[in-house]
Order: sequence, then structure tokens, then C-alpha cells
Amino acid sequence: MDARDEQALDAVKLYYGSGLSQSEIAQQLGLSRPTVSKLIQHGKDRGYVTIEINDPREQESSLATELRERFGLQDVRLAVVPGEGASLVGELGKVGAALLADNVRDGDTVGVTWGQTMHSVARHLQRQERRGVEIIQLKGGVSYTTRVTNDFETITLFCNAFGAFARTLPLPVIFDSVEVKRLVEGEEHIRRVIDMGRESDVAVFTVGAIRPDAMLFNLGYLSETEEAGIAAHAVGDICSRFFDDAGNPCLPQLDERTVGITLEDLRAVPTRLMVAGGEHKVSAIEAALRAGFATHLVIDQAAARQVLQISRRRIVS
Repeated sequence: MDARDEQALDAVKLYYGSGLSQSEIAQQLGLSRPTVSKLIQHGKDRGYVTIEINDPREQESSLATELRERFGLQDVRLAVVPGEGASLVGELGKVGAALLADNVRDGDTVGVTWGQTMHSVARHLQRQERRGVEIIQLKGGVSYTTRVTNDFETITLFCNAFGAFARTLPLPVIFDSVEVKRLVEGEEHIRRVIDMGRESDVAVFTVGAIRPDAMLFNLGYLSETEEAGIAAHAVGDICSRFFDDAGNPCLPQLDERTVGITLEDLRAVPTRLMVAGGEHKVSAIEAALRAGFATHLVIDQAAARQVLQISRRRIVS
């Protein structure tokens, strides 16, 4: 290493390491500014400096691409939580609302569920210029406890955004007996709404996690025995239909008492937007994607990485 190399090292350390300007470096080293500029370039040419740019947009694109290819999705949008105090549900709702707006056309029927994430999507929807859109409630939402589902407000906000008419299910989503559920489903209005949900052009829904504080576990629908059975066999729920790791319905007797679209019928909806995120939902999201419940996905970056990690491990094993 000669004297010029040593000067170049001094210059690049002050420029890139200490953040000094070229004029400040010139003054400190007793050199002219043009000489400092040449020394910095010499240091780069000699390989003394390595510049690495971490563009989060490229990371997002890579994650979205792998999710699309791995699970056969048509579109993936990543929600970015900007910092401490930001709401994950809020960001998911914002991105989910934008994706939904891009996929609803004139005359479409849009099937909607409820829950915190769906309420967030509804609150972030902007007024859309669409004609002839109908909003269909895909499952009942009446609670047996003081915990609210926001089902009516969610439907109302969707209708306001699309200038749409609502078809609602003013019922509990799970009945105490199969006989009562079948009797209620036989009523003409209820039967018609359920049929319309099955024939929706677009369905937007989230995935529920299996844990004690999940909303569905706090609405008074489930007995302790049923909750234990769900915890033992299910990884998540969609439209209050519990499914296992293979995407199959769990606890047939409970499923028979549930009002609304079935998992099999959901798969037949042409456009299926799943909006879900958070570490606690990762296993449920991965299983739901693997089972083919979604054609479009909104997920946060952290959950996306974990979903892909689970999926890669499955392939390796």
C-alpha cells in the first residue's frame, strides 16, 4: 500500500464513516477539495468502500412474488406498519380496502363477513363509482354477550362506499341445535340471502386464530367442550367455519349448526380476498392459503415472512 492508498483510506473513512463533507476533509487533511474528491474515487476503485442499499420496496416485491407463486394467488398486497403505536389492523384495513376497490365491477355481488379486520376494511373504503352492486352478509352476526361484532355497521359502510343495497342475516352465526338452524334457514328471505352469498362474484373475509381472546370464543356461542374440541383440532376459522391444518372442516356437529357460507362454497366464489395478519394468525393463514381459500391476499410483512418460512419447511420435510 503506497501513500496515495493511505490517503484514500483516510478520505473515505472521514467521508463515509464520519459523514464529513469534502471541504471539511480537505481542511482536516491539508489538501484541496478536488484532491479529496479524487482520493474518494480512488478508494472506491480500490475496493475500500462497499455501498449497500436496502430498498424496502424490493423486499416487499420479493415477498409478494413468492407468495403469489407458492400459493397460486392472483394478487398480493403487503401492509407496512410504519412504527411503534401504529395499528396493524388499521394498516390491513387500509390496504384491504384499496384491493377490494380494484376488484369490484358494476353489477357485482360482494359477500362480506364481520370482525375487527373487516370493520377496518369497511372504515377505510372510499366512495366508489359503481352501479348495481349488492352487498351480501355471508354469516350471521348477532352476539349472545355484550361483545359486539360490528356486523351491521360493517355492512352499512360497505353499502355507503359502493352505493349498494344490503342483504343481511340478522341471526346468530351458530345456533344451539341443528333443528332450529334448519328451520330458520328454511325461511324464504334467509334462504335467499344464503344463496346469494354462495353465488357472490367477490368475497372479502379474514382468518380467525384459535385462542381464548378470539372474538368468536367470546360471543356466547360455544360450550367449554366445544372450545376444547376446537383447540385440539382446528388451526383457524373463516366465516366462523373452523378448519384443520389441511383446510378441512372441524367438528361436523358444530359446522351443521353454523349459518352462512360453507368453506366448500367459499372456494367456488370467483374472487376471494383474504385480509389477515399478525403473528398469532400465521399458522391459520398458511393453512388457508394452502387449502386454496383465497385468490387475493392482504398481509403484513412480518406475517408474510413467517408464512413463507412455514411453507418452505413443509417442502423440505
